[in-house]
Amino acid sequence: MRIITGKAKGCKLKTPKGMSTRPTADRIKESLFNILNADIAGTHVLDIFAGTGNLGLEALSRGAIDAVFIDQSVDSVNIIKQNAEHTKLTDATEIIKCDVFTAMKKLQRLGKKFDVVFCDPPYNKNLCQKALLLFDEMDLLTSEALVIMEHAAEDSLELNLQNIVLFRNQRYGTTTQISIFIRKTDSLTDC
Repeated sequence: MRIITGKAKGCKLKTPKGMSTRPTADRIKESLFNILNADIAGTHVLDIFAGTGNLGLEALSRGAIDAVFIDQSVDSVNIIKQNAEHTKLTDATEIIKCDVFTAMKKLQRLGKKFDVVFCDPPYNKNLCQKALLLFDEMDLLTSEALVIMEHAAEDSLELNLQNIVLFRNQRYGTTTQISIFIRKTDSLTDC
């Protein structure tokens, strides 16, 4: 696993030993960032269920302003710190060791807003669905923010959402799907 392009191009990333995390494969990450392309530079990124920090660090390497990484695992938080140091991206990172949903509520209370969200939770636990519902209800997203969900191929993310809508869905092999949601601009009101 490595940073594909940008200022940290080629830096190899550490992963925890064992099966506690499932980092996004380089081929899927490369395809995803080809889709996002120009939508990364100048953004504020949130990486939840961050694992190794792979996606958020790739975004920083490609020009994101900053990234907040959230994971409740001590091992994952330590790996994210090491990967941020190795890629020389620590100045643009904030790492929070906490339950993701508790941290999201805290970020909202602090008035934080994000342009791009990466969500790559453990598969088959309905965590993508829960996160989507919270993003739909909460005020954490800027107008036209992108929420990128990596989930099991058999998971359905067809939910009754009011403020975000499925923009694109791509299946990778038999196990993985990437679903990209965008915040509806018509859900905002003008004064």
